[in-house]
Amino acid sequence: MKCLIVFGLIVAVFGAFAGYGYVVFTDLTKPLPKPEFKDNTFWGPGDVKDYVPDEKIYEFKLQVPQAEIDDLRKELNRTLKLTEPLDGIAFEYGFNTYALEQFVDYWRDKYLTKWDERQALFNSLKQYTTEIQGLNIHYIHEKASEEAQAKKHVYPLLLLHGWPGSVREFYDFIPMLTKETNITDYAFEVVAPSLVGYGWSDAATRPGFNAAEMATVMRNLMLRLGHKKFFVQGGDWGSIIGSNLATLYPENVIGYHSNMCVLHSPLAILKGIYASFYPEKYLPSRFFVDHHFPVWDKWLELLKESGYFHIQATKPDTIGAALTSSPVGLASYILEKFQTCTNPGLQQDFGAIVTVFGLEAVLDNLMVYYLTNSATTAARFYLENVSKTYRDLQLDRVQSPVPMGCARFRFDLPSVTDWQLRDKFPNLKHSMYFQQGSHFAALEMPAMLYNDLTAFVVKIGLHGEKPK
Repeated sequence: MKCLIVFGLIVAVFGAFAGYGYVVFTDLTKPLPKPEFKDNTFWGPGDVKDYVPDEKIYEFKLQVPQAEIDDLRKELNRTLKLTEPLDGIAFEYGFNTYALEQFVDYWRDKYLTKWDERQALFNSLKQYTTEIQGLNIHYIHEKASEEAQAKKHVYPLLLLHGWPGSVREFYDFIPMLTKETNITDYAFEVVAPSLVGYGWSDAATRPGFNAAEMATVMRNLMLRLGHKKFFVQGGDWGSIIGSNLATLYPENVIGYHSNMCVLHSPLAILKGIYASFYPEKYLPSRFFVDHHFPVWDKWLELLKESGYFHIQATKPDTIGAALTSSPVGLASYILEKFQTCTNPGLQQDFGAIVTVFGLEAVLDNLMVYYLTNSATTAARFYLENVSKTYRDLQLDRVQSPVPMGCARFRFDLPSVTDWQLRDKFPNLKHSMYFQQGSHFAALEMPAMLYNDLTAFVVKIGLHGEKPK
């Protein structure tokens, strides 16, 4: 009898633990309802009571005073006091100082002498500013060509960049989207904003401006331009912002296409660990296993390369002060990210940036940060997105009905599998793997990104329907 009682107690305790574990597991993994979210928070300077909205749209043209270019040249002409690399070291310890000297020499002696040419390139796309929620927002706005409008189905497209990128990433990509081609029946009216705190857009003046708030501003910009429904495409922060926009405002999004398909919900993490034991079961081909696995190796690589993330997510003003006070320091910090985002076979190559992205394009992007003094305000976005306020929204656990398309480039940050992605986007329409390419897809291989985006649009099956 005593044995039966003891056995019964053991079974009861085990059952209690199992039941409790099931409750905890269910609570951590079930989808959550969409949170209530204010869509008109004031982020501008001063008191909202004194705020007088200005809904006008103003043309924008980059006109940098020659004195500012001359001042930069003087800064770059100072004697560099750099520490020599260790023997036999290329970029393993960060951006190589020998390479940095060469970049600075080119920036000062070649690039700046043709600044008029570079500025003309910046101005080759139509740009505007308008005030949204108290912030002056800069954006590129290129409509489909007349020929494309006559022959194609044209849809609005919100194009979102990330860090340390800018709208400069899109200068080869946008013309593909707006011009008539024989590749697809679709063309786009493109809106590519500088994110809040980036480039020529104002920065928020108080804490709390996270990716959900950014998504709201971007959505309100599209409404200002008369687009109640539109496509969204993004990578890096643009991917997170796009996901938030499709989650909080699904009624405004025709489809969401990402080239950085990440998901950090508890269920996605558990699925990723489980799938690592049976990778081929959850992938369309065994050739794509190394996009995702081994999981631990991917996490170790992220840990190794995410030092910048930690400092920007904890003390952005500290690193910001260093970067805004030294153009050479700014160059080293940003160029190192582009060097890393080439591919593993080129990361230690002194010519990697030139080979993959082109030197002029990378220096153009660097100039955006220098001219706008936005290193600090861009870095603050990291802190806001690890804050409790943003984490408590748990938007990765809120499902979105919006059609979703995912493009995975081989050397980008590790993405999630379709099995994981469907927990967030059950209406996953398009999934593609590429055995090349890295983090800055629009800059590195715009034609490939264009083909993938249009393939996604075709799969939605709009059949020429106009946004309502």
